[in-house]
Amino acid sequence: MSHQDLVLFGRVGLAFALCFAVGFERALRGAPAGDRTFSLVGTAAAAITAVTVGPAPQAIGGVVTGVGFIGAGLVLRGDRGMIRGITSAAALFAATAIGIVAGAGHAWLAVFIAVLTVFDLELRYMPVLNRLDAHRYAERMASDPDDDPRPDRIATDD
Repeated sequence: MSHQDLVLFGRVGLAFALCFAVGFERALRGAPAGDRTFSLVGTAAAAITAVTVGPAPQAIGGVVTGVGFIGAGLVLRGDRGMIRGITSAAALFAATAIGIVAGAGHAWLAVFIAVLTVFDLELRYMPVLNRLDAHRYAERMASDPDDDPRPDRIATDD
């Protein structure tokens, strides 16, 4: 086994660990995708990036496109037309980015992205910092007419 192989193992292993942590947070919150899904996506993104970033960089675009289809499967339309799972789909996209960045050899950037992602996902549950969650203030503001979730309402240009 060469030194280069060990470096690639390290990149992919880092992506696995970071994406597992993001998925663990999602699993704790009861999201439709959890630690296994996130770690699989991040590990695969890192592995593909690690071996194709030089000879075939367009393969990274294929990874992002493929994860888009997985993310679309996470988004569900529930009761009264409400969309559910979009946060998990966005977090899965972030896990893909973590994998790509780690696979390209930018370990500290991958760690930073993972920390920001988990921070963002947990912000709503942190004392004092939860004041930064816009949902706390949504009742005080009027909705845009185009964003009214009730289908019986038609937006008019007044």
